[in-house]
Amino acid sequence: MPARKGLIFQTLNTTFGNKLLREYFGYLNRYKIFFTMSTDTIIELENVSIFQKNALVLSDVSFKINKGEFVFLIGKTGSGKSSLLKTIYADLPLIHGQAHVAGFDLNKIKTKDIPFLRRKLGIVFQDFQLLSDRTVSDNLLFVMKATRWKDKKKMNSQIQDTLTKVGLGTKGFKMPHQLSGGEQQRVAIARSLINNPEIILADEPTGNLDPEASNSLMQLLLEISHAGRAVFMATHNYNLIHKFPSRIVKCENGKIINSGNITN
Repeated sequence: MPARKGLIFQTLNTTFGNKLLREYFGYLNRYKIFFTMSTDTIIELENVSIFQKNALVLSDVSFKINKGEFVFLIGKTGSGKSSLLKTIYADLPLIHGQAHVAGFDLNKIKTKDIPFLRRKLGIVFQDFQLLSDRTVSDNLLFVMKATRWKDKKKMNSQIQDTLTKVGLGTKGFKMPHQLSGGEQQRVAIARSLINNPEIILADEPTGNLDPEASNSLMQLLLEISHAGRAVFMATHNYNLIHKFPSRIVKCENGKIINSGNITN
């Protein structure tokens, strides 16, 4: 039992007795309130093994990411970066170890609760994955309808505010093919922000961009983290890592190396 939970347990037991104690922790469990993460920790993995089908990709994965923190995830192609991200957003099941993400226990999460977890996550992919037959605004609207927004006035306001945040306030009527690669990736980031997530997971978001667009995108992601969201970005672009030094989590030889800023 974690120290903080143990202290609460002892205090309640002494003051109110065992019956109230059971009711108290039953309430916490029912509403997914956890003591295993600090108030600043938004992602926590402990001794996790990552599998793709039946193949072990990474073992003994342990690290934490706090709110407002920007963290690079690096490693060679096939080293497990994407599999780690998929485990965090519950696309791959957690088979071994402990993991908490945005208040959800990935060991206990049920299939019906995964959409609620993903509403707290914004996911950005390398290949944009925009709907080519819809305008920029309608790409965001599609996500909002899928996550059960109802009020049209609030939806339109949220779309405009989010597009403005990513520098596309006047591009909502455009079709994706009318935008540059950098602008399309900004639409993808806007889509990831539309539900005000607590975490941004970015899987090689600059992989298809030129250096200028990559730098611009990095500035945007840093602004997002400075606003209080955690950003966990997989990349193999070491030029960006040197230009925008931040904490590093590295996949290497089936393990995770958790380090500070890159220095060489």
